Amino acid sequence: MNLAERWLQAAYQGSRWLVALRPLAAVYRQIIARRAQAYAVGRKPIWRAPVPVIVVGNITLGGTGKSPLVAWLGRWLTEQGYKPGIVSRGYGGKAPTYPLEVIPDTCVSHSGDEPLMLAQQTGLPVVVDPQRARGAEYLVEAGCTIIISDDGLQHLALGRDIELVVIDGARGLGNGQCLPAGPLREPVTRLAGVDKVIINGNQGEAGRSKIDNALEASAQPVTMSLAPSAWRRLSDGRRLPLSPLPFELPVYGLAGIGNPQRFFSTLEALGIEGSWHPLGDHHRFSAADFDFGEPRPVVITAKDAVKCHDVAGPETWVLEVEAVLPADFEHWLAARLLSIT
Repeated sequence: MNLAERWLQAAYQGSRWLVALRPLAAVYRQIIARRAQAYAVGRKPIWRAPVPVIVVGNITLGGTGKSPLVAWLGRWLTEQGYKPGIVSRGYGGKAPTYPLEVIPDTCVSHSGDEPLMLAQQTGLPVVVDPQRARGAEYLVEAGCTIIISDDGLQHLALGRDIELVVIDGARGLGNGQCLPAGPLREPVTRLAGVDKVIINGNQGEAGRSKIDNALEASAQPVTMSLAPSAWRRLSDGRRLPLSPLPFELPVYGLAGIGNPQRFFSTLEALGIEGSWHPLGDHHRFSAADFDFGEPRPVVITAKDAVKCHDVAGPETWVLEVEAVLPADFEHWLAARLLSIT
């Protein structure tokens, strides 16, 4: 576990040594407040798209389940008759030029892992650009009638009509402190200004109280779950049902995502036995990561799969998951979109 991972673990566990960093957190809060004010009063420009923009983001560091929600939104909006496009920063990638249109065989070193995964999963137009407004404009010119901004909550230069914040139910808001004293990108009070707070998975009591205190009584969080849907063999893309298992136990589990334990817990809930190997978020895989000495099947996430084709062994399996949201959320979203179009 590297220093960044140790710090993040401490921030979610509420380690006492982080108290010494609270003066720096106060400075951080002032900086982001001044930045938000600059956009609010027009000192910094905001580009307003001629189509609705839905921002999916979080206020914490680490994985929360944003990408499965983005994929769900893409499918749902298509069913409603929209032509959605996805814009992303493309963290971990560096393209020769921007905007970069991501297709299923785009080089992951250009696009980053999450945009490539979304392009492969959804078949929708996906564009990567550090200047999200420019990327969104590209999608509008390509004929998209609605934009989904992946991990775009803090990118205020792109105007938005709907803000959805995803929170990991198990980890919640950690110690409730802003960087560097805690895992928050923005203060908890930011939740009061978004359109919906979506809790991914079961929520702990401590996390629930912090979130409820930040929300108005009428703004109840929405519960989302991630449901395993299929196994996919990485070598040939063959998809098989969850049961019976298409491989023998035990396995090695690898995860280079923001919250590896969530993936390992999902495997355990499916009855998968083996040894778990957490890696850093956006980890760059090599053949050495799959060399465990003893031959066993290896199970990885869909996000990691886009980086592992050239280095993984033949018995590497991807667990596909899909977001599941309540009907009430669908009804709310449909009504909200009608009110702005």
